[in-house]
Amino acid sequence: MATPTFHKWLTHFTDTKKCSTNTLLSPASKGHQSLYFHHYHRPVCQGCCYLSMNGCREGNDQHARARKPVGTIETRTLAAVASPSMAMYSLNMAISDLKSEAPFGTSSGLVRVQVPIEEQVEAIDWLHSQNHLLLPRCFFSGRKHSPNGEENLVSVAGVGSAVFFSQPHPFSYWDWISIRRFLSERCPLVRAYGAIRFNAETKVSSEWLAFGSFYFMIPQVEFNELEGGSVLTITIAWDNDLSWSWENAINALQETLCKVSSSIVNFPKQTPPTLILSSHNIPSKVDWDLAVNRALQMIERNDSLLTKVVLARSTRVVPTSDIDPLAWLSCLKVEGENAYQFLLQPPNAPAFIGNTPEQLFHRKWLHITSEALAGTRARGASQALDRQIQLDLLTSPKDDIEFTIVRDTIRRKLEAVCERVVIKPEKIIRKLPRIQHLFAQLSGRLRTEKDEFEILSSLHPSPAVCGFPTEEAQLLIAETEVFDRGMYAGPVGWFGGGESEFAVGIRSALVEKDRGAFIYAGTGIVEGSSPYLEWDELELKTSQFTKLLKLDLPQRQKVDCK
Repeated sequence: MATPTFHKWLTHFTDTKKCSTNTLLSPASKGHQSLYFHHYHRPVCQGCCYLSMNGCREGNDQHARARKPVGTIETRTLAAVASPSMAMYSLNMAISDLKSEAPFGTSSGLVRVQVPIEEQVEAIDWLHSQNHLLLPRCFFSGRKHSPNGEENLVSVAGVGSAVFFSQPHPFSYWDWISIRRFLSERCPLVRAYGAIRFNAETKVSSEWLAFGSFYFMIPQVEFNELEGGSVLTITIAWDNDLSWSWENAINALQETLCKVSSSIVNFPKQTPPTLILSSHNIPSKVDWDLAVNRALQMIERNDSLLTKVVLARSTRVVPTSDIDPLAWLSCLKVEGENAYQFLLQPPNAPAFIGNTPEQLFHRKWLHITSEALAGTRARGASQALDRQIQLDLLTSPKDDIEFTIVRDTIRRKLEAVCERVVIKPEKIIRKLPRIQHLFAQLSGRLRTEKDEFEILSSLHPSPAVCGFPTEEAQLLIAETEVFDRGMYAGPVGWFGGGESEFAVGIRSALVEKDRGAFIYAGTGIVEGSSPYLEWDELELKTSQFTKLLKLDLPQRQKVDCK
């Protein structure tokens, strides 16, 4: 039976009335072409179902058309059923009924049909039970924002796209407006999930090509995991101006739905033992030392404004057996308390997965929160050692400089669009299963919801993943790093009608089942940094992935001694 909390969620989010709604440009810095990825080729995937419309428009009429909201946005809730297979039956019957209806008398719109399921099923198990060629697909598991359980959506998984949004140019205000056209405050669970490149001005390497400069999707078929139940959903979106009619949309949905499995397997949260054929760091340890020393020289120069830069590393691992990105993500989720887990995989692309502790921002109506996270230590093997490491982090001058730069920069950016900004707590330790950080939370009230794009474009890139000042740090990163960060360290999350949430895409990897993985990590360089200790920090941050390959790195003791 469904729990009272489940029924409360259903009442809170059900709305069957029609409703309509109303440049994330990084500083230009020409990066070096990466030769490391030159031979990375991928065959076009056979059997993928990704016929859909791109909601972002190109050309001179983009701005005029983007101002026009879609004609209708509607959520229909069917009777609750006992299992996912019964929900599939209800949705197939609903599609038959929809096909006989006129398309609401509008040339554009979005219809969401949802079926509550009394059985509680994990969204990641539902996604794992689907064919891995059913693309695009996404997964997002955020944090709890309401302790009283009114908003008990735990995780979301989706396959196919009712509408996607992607372009090669940097994410702009008009791209944001194009997404907002399909969202409504009165249909809060219609959300566009996706990610944005760290720096859209740098050259795109082949493994990131299918993502574009940004990629967002409103899933065709979506599974919502709740506290005490589940919901299976289909979404139909159409826009005649984009040459995607109601008939196109509903036929494409049927094609996707016939490939969706209603048989859900409870997958083990572990990966099979595997050996590594090759593991290659870019940069190497020698090149890393040179890069960090060069950055320190820049920081120490009297004529330089640079006070911090975040340098990153890409580790390419090729194992003896295939890596299943969802198996990796399931393992990350087990130790992902107080963190975000995500997966984004466009058609003909690897899967971008991550387990990030860092929130970029969360907006609920006009209220907005953000976080400052900096300084890293390993957890201690005992409580006494853990407290000793915590005290070392709290009193470290080098880490305090790095943390203060991050916190104060976020505060200034929020003050530009908020009536008032509060920092509470100002500096504490946030403990994660393998790592601990310095942490502060900032909150404010936006003057208008239209400031959401300004918040996104100003908070990214933050000093926690780029440096300070931003332009000087980005220039040094582009001159130093010889690999493409892609979406690593970029915004990853979702836009909704009255609510949006983005994390920072760190602690992440790009995984393809038969081609291995690129594992990314970065560390902040400030006055007093040591190349040797910063390399140890990279090893610590990537250990959540390398331990899945039976390469749990023996770095804890070294880092504990910092």
